Amino acid sequence: MPNPDAESLLRERIDELATRLLVSGAIEEQDGPGEFFTLLAGLASQAREAGYGEAADAAQQLCAAPEGTESIADRLREGLARIQRALEATRAPAPDRPGNQLAHDPEIIADFILESREHLSSIEQCLLTLERDPANADAIHSIFRGFHTIKGVAGFLEFAAIQEVSHEVETALNLAREGKLAVTPAVIDVILESVDSVSRGIAAVESTGACRRLDGHDRLLAKVRALMAQPSTPAEASPEPAAAPPEEKAKRQGAEVFRVRVDTSKLDYLVDMVGEMVIAQSILRHNHALAAITDPGLQRDFAQLERITSEVQKTAMAMRMVPVGQLFQRNARLIRDLSRKMGKQVELVTRGDDIELDKTIAEELADPLMHMVRNSIDHGVETPGERQALGKGAQATITLAAYHQAGQIAIEVADDGKGLSREKILAKARQKALVEDGGHLPDADIFRLIMEPGFSTADSVTDISGRGVGMDVVRKQVEKLRGRIEIHSRAGQGTTFLMKLPLTLAIIDGLVVTVGPHRYIVPLFSVREMFRPASESIFTVQDRQEMALVRGRLLPVVRLYKRFGVIPRAKDPCQALLIVAETGGQPFCLMVDDLAGKQEVVIKSLGEGIGEVPGVAGGAILGDGRVGLILDMAGIWGTDARA
Repeated sequence: MPNPDAESLLRERIDELATRLLVSGAIEEQDGPGEFFTLLAGLASQAREAGYGEAADAAQQLCAAPEGTESIADRLREGLARIQRALEATRAPAPDRPGNQLAHDPEIIADFILESREHLSSIEQCLLTLERDPANADAIHSIFRGFHTIKGVAGFLEFAAIQEVSHEVETALNLAREGKLAVTPAVIDVILESVDSVSRGIAAVESTGACRRLDGHDRLLAKVRALMAQPSTPAEASPEPAAAPPEEKAKRQGAEVFRVRVDTSKLDYLVDMVGEMVIAQSILRHNHALAAITDPGLQRDFAQLERITSEVQKTAMAMRMVPVGQLFQRNARLIRDLSRKMGKQVELVTRGDDIELDKTIAEELADPLMHMVRNSIDHGVETPGERQALGKGAQATITLAAYHQAGQIAIEVADDGKGLSREKILAKARQKALVEDGGHLPDADIFRLIMEPGFSTADSVTDISGRGVGMDVVRKQVEKLRGRIEIHSRAGQGTTFLMKLPLTLAIIDGLVVTVGPHRYIVPLFSVREMFRPASESIFTVQDRQEMALVRGRLLPVVRLYKRFGVIPRAKDPCQALLIVAETGGQPFCLMVDDLAGKQEVVIKSLGEGIGEVPGVAGGAILGDGRVGLILDMAGIWGTDARA
């Protein structure tokens, strides 16, 4: 007869161990098998005392299980899940009993969602590696461990659908590890389909807190079980490769680092506070009273404070940085699926995966990158037959590359396809009245037309492209991130999209300019040059638009004082300063009174009370404590062009 008091203690013990695993992290390997067996043996003893023999048997089976590739933490997760299932199967908790309270803990569920998505991302990358090298045992083991961990935690948290799919895939992968199941493209397809199914389950958990059933669940399970039912001859089976070379093991061990998860809001707050510290240090350095102090010791102390502040700022900003390789790898699956769907052979090549950029930029760049990759596969890459007829290899290459360039990060999306057709783009542009003739336009300006709203040269609309919205989204999103995009293409050789973006959105290099008593900050990335014009270089077109002749080209002039309704020191352009800027591929001249200097500033929001102001991207506290407005060049030009 079950003992309610002993059962209560058993449940508390299970919850205690689960909390240690799911909240505190994991039972580390250095705790050793002895600690592992002691924990499970204690659970077995408590289970028998409570009158639950099946639960005790489950714990003892885990104690007696031979050591495998699973970590101690993974084995304990599996043990807890089995004990929990045996306990519930023996006697379901009454309505007035607590049951598995941790299964409804929002913090634990949030950790499960985050960890599971990390596992799924790793599994997907390993599957693509395995598709290229079916004999890669490390990839098989990594995929197995990912599904094993997801299965164990999902079972404990009572997400039955996720647990069942993960369990069946884990069983199939175990056959592959033992050489009893050949890793074929069909196997890869089914496992990738399982990844998608589990991913949908995780999304359901995130939105509803539960995952009871998944679309196509039974059909997917039947597919996985059918794989396991197929015999695999020794010739088909994936061979068990020799152990990794010692130098590779040493490299992996040397690269291991310990990581701590930090809530994004806390990290953002830290960065904000560091920004405030930088501002305070700058104000202190420009204080006139302190500037008059000539004591060498105090000057050294201030210099030391400035160095420390700069290092703290760099460290805080580095905490927001993520490798761009994570962004690139998201497209590996997209390229695989689309190329197979369209009957094309495409290989993904990445360079500069370890280059880092701001986490916010990486997240915002995901959609533009996806649109460009889809565009390259649909419009740029030829079919194998077409490529061979042109003397090319049947397999096309899409290259994603990242590198530093003049204080910015440059990201390239390149293909070796057929390139852009100047004539086809011009014909479509004339049809849409975007240009009158266009024959005199340089290639760069013509290629930029494909990023106009609704512009598409596709002969028909498909579920991949043809509606003319993709590249428009790319341009807007890149400009929103304070970047710009260039297009280079050669007929028959391919197309390259080059995005130039700031490393971070929290700090900006800018030119501090003056208009009357006011100061403004012009983002340095949008500035081409500056000069004081001669009288013969200023023209008025049709008595409306003021133009300046710059290097043989007429550029429109925007008077900043008119834009913001302030009184300048000079209204004559020849006594002012013209800054040649560019936004959305359109160069123009911004007229200001003078240049006050160059400065790196911390970007501050204007606040909800002010809201969005056209032409203003934010504010910055300058060295003397006064506020300077950071100009949004796209807004400055757009508003002036509409005026």
